[in-house]
Amino acid sequence: MNTIDTILNHRSIRKYKPDPVPENVLNDMLNAGIRASNTGNMQVYSMIVTRDEALRKQLCGFHFGQKMVEQAPVHITFCADINRFNKWCRMRKAEPGYDNLLWFVNAAIDALLASQNVCVAAEAHGLGICYLGTATYNADKIIELLDIPHGVIPVAAIVAGYPDDNPPLTDRLPMEAVVHYEKYQDYSNEAISALYAERESQEFTKNLLIENNVETLAQVFTERRYATKDNVFFSEKYLGLLKKQGFLNHGE
Repeated sequence: MNTIDTILNHRSIRKYKPDPVPENVLNDMLNAGIRASNTGNMQVYSMIVTRDEALRKQLCGFHFGQKMVEQAPVHITFCADINRFNKWCRMRKAEPGYDNLLWFVNAAIDALLASQNVCVAAEAHGLGICYLGTATYNADKIIELLDIPHGVIPVAAIVAGYPDDNPPLTDRLPMEAVVHYEKYQDYSNEAISALYAERESQEFTKNLLIENNVETLAQVFTERRYATKDNVFFSEKYLGLLKKQGFLNHGE
């Protein structure tokens, strides 16, 4: 399977065989991450590979008990990391100025670009992966467990291993929903309805509405999955952690 086919056939795997990932395959994945584009060739990110079963069990709790975190033999935490670069600068008589929001954004972008390369490489080797957005929700606990120092903060995580499941491809919105040519073209109400029509009409969606006891698919997101109170709570928690880890000090 070529790279395009690998990308277009991506699916999130949530059940894994216990078989370990061979060292050469894991190294290919990590090297693919290292080759990702990054800000100024500074590589202000880190990848923490966790294979220890006891640690993965603890991480599972921090990812809200998603069992695939225990099942999959490889867990990788991707971090925005100004720690290493700052230390190098000071060792070379240069005072870094990266303890601010701009450099959190730069470092987070670097980490996410690396994570996507790792995922594509993993799938090219026949592994399954699943992205864990929950890495930011309990980043403080992950920091403590993985001995993450000042200047480093988790922004994403994945699990990887040999699939024990073959789920269908998840639907995506049509290209015109996310691609704008030349300038941003804002959406009319009619356009919004047309773009979401297929997703809203699926049998899966109808069952989801019944399961969640809501009227519309949008309410599944706003009232069940990502409610305002939770968004505010975890936002404030992460902002406090950004300050603590040295990304919002703005030269203080």
